[in-house]
Amino acid sequence: MTLDLDRSRPIWRQVAAIIAARVADGTYPPGSRVPGIVELSAEFDIAASTAQKALSHLRTTGVVRTELGLGTFVADAR
Repeated sequence: MTLDLDRSRPIWRQVAAIIAARVADGTYPPGSRVPGIVELSAEFDIAASTAQKALSHLRTTGVVRTELGLGTFVADAR
């Protein structure tokens, strides 16, 4: 299933906002794995580089953390 994204705004920001909203509403609880680049690319019908940019932004803002070789996870609640 692909979501309808507003192509007049940066797609990576929209994807990051959707993932952050899923974290906030409990779809992805603290410590749970979030979709990776390939999964996000397929879900949103976006380029891998766009998905990477969204995840990178979420890491920078502390929403998620990445463990090499394991994946990206929701940061623990503080």
